[in-house]
Amino acid sequence: MAQLFGYSLDRKKKGSLAKGPSFVRKDSEDAAEPIVAGGYFGQYVDFGDKESSKGTEMDLIGRYREMSLHPEADAAINDVVNEAIAGELDDHPIDLELSNLQASDTLKKRIREEFENVLSLLDFDRRAYDIFRRWYIDGRLFYHKMINPDKPSEGITELRYIDPRKIKKVVEFDRGKGGSGLANGPGDPQGESLVPKSLEYYIYAPKGLRGFENKGVKIAPDAICYVHSGKRDMNRNIVLSHLHKAIKALNQLRMIEDSLVIYRLSRAPERRIFYIDVGNLPKQKAEQYLREVMSRYRNKLVYNADTGEIRDDKKFMSMLEDFWLPRREGGRGTEISTLPGGQNLGELEDVKYFQKKLYRALNVPESRLESDSSFNLGRSAEITRDEVKFQKFIVRLRKRFSDLFNDLLKTQLVLKGVCTLEEWDDMKEHIQYDYVADNYFSELKAQEILTERMALLQQMDPYAGKYFSLEYLRRQILRQTEMEFNEIDKQMDEEMKSGQLVSPVQMQQLELQQMEMALQPPEPDPAQQGIDPADYEQGNI
Repeated sequence: MAQLFGYSLDRKKKGSLAKGPSFVRKDSEDAAEPIVAGGYFGQYVDFGDKESSKGTEMDLIGRYREMSLHPEADAAINDVVNEAIAGELDDHPIDLELSNLQASDTLKKRIREEFENVLSLLDFDRRAYDIFRRWYIDGRLFYHKMINPDKPSEGITELRYIDPRKIKKVVEFDRGKGGSGLANGPGDPQGESLVPKSLEYYIYAPKGLRGFENKGVKIAPDAICYVHSGKRDMNRNIVLSHLHKAIKALNQLRMIEDSLVIYRLSRAPERRIFYIDVGNLPKQKAEQYLREVMSRYRNKLVYNADTGEIRDDKKFMSMLEDFWLPRREGGRGTEISTLPGGQNLGELEDVKYFQKKLYRALNVPESRLESDSSFNLGRSAEITRDEVKFQKFIVRLRKRFSDLFNDLLKTQLVLKGVCTLEEWDDMKEHIQYDYVADNYFSELKAQEILTERMALLQQMDPYAGKYFSLEYLRRQILRQTEMEFNEIDKQMDEEMKSGQLVSPVQMQQLELQQMEMALQPPEPDPAQQGIDPADYEQGNI
């Protein structure tokens, strides 16, 4: 195994030897380039058209970044990023949710502390918008996880961003007996090597990577944090950005805008058409006569708006670009007519169509394109279907982007000895990330859901303590997370101690006292029984 730059975590997993061989390679979400090592001096073997795939990723990233500079595309990207990354000045854009994790409070506290360290390393509170926008446009995000080699237990000390045009992940396969080491691959038609040994690493080149060249620094995979969009070209295993499907729509929009500008400039002014009667003059004489007439009627006086002067610019042709056409004898003679300008210059339906098509390609609701459209503050039942679909798209983006925190949090916990890789594999499925949402539609939906839950809770309240426990009602009906559960209990205890809140036991005691007082017979009125009130008060009666 070649020596790689960086560090590697222990990847030995229990039960790995018990698994039998397979005739297919395990599918990976890392979108790495499969290559064959050994033979031919270690050169790469391309599994497709080398000329068409050379430099594809680097060129695509450059195209994505150019697209983000277009005003309409930039507005759509801002809508996506603003919905995905929200938060106020005094609030984190993202929080850790461990309610589904079956672990001790001490372990959960350590995980939350390391998550705070990860956010500090990323400077996420201040740079969250830039980080998410960069990932969304490029379709991939790379960070170098730097550690102190003398004290790896201190965890990650610094995170450095890597330009995706200069780094890529590859997987090497040892060449088997048939030549390639891949089942049914080039040089191995019989599939003799079913379980080839593999080596994963990253290649970094400061001047950029193109194609399949093997020139650069080989870096261990655990030293790099790699998060991609999840969209891949299935033919060449190339990572695509979410902007990829909008390339054609944006190009069409650009062309229609350019053609509209050219048409407006060329058809805006009215033009004159001069039909000059040249009689039976020969061709040369006719052309000379036509030029003389043109110079005679050419605009001579030009007004300079900057200096306020009028000067004679006979050498310049008129901006109207008049047309001069000769007419032979026997026609209608000399004639001057006017060619009208464009009549439909105010129609922009074509431009609006391609703008909406661009927004549809980027999964952004078309209603957000109209700046004069009013914002609906009604109930969630009035929310358009496009907004609901857009919110689901944002949730999918957040899920994919959360791989960034999973990778960094795993490295921190393993290096600091909080857990092992096997334990992390069991825990990561139960670790969730809550993003702050400022979408008013989501707020309305949450309020209506809470209203329905409170109505159901009111109906089930008489059965509390008989068929349902209070904890069941809070967890299953109100859907309170473990963090909310503990925090609410702590707040209620403090309010009971301060006298702001009456406990259920005290409330029950008060109700019993009120019931006892209601059952006691009222004291008789002395005046109604003919008894002197003074004797009644002195106890003489």
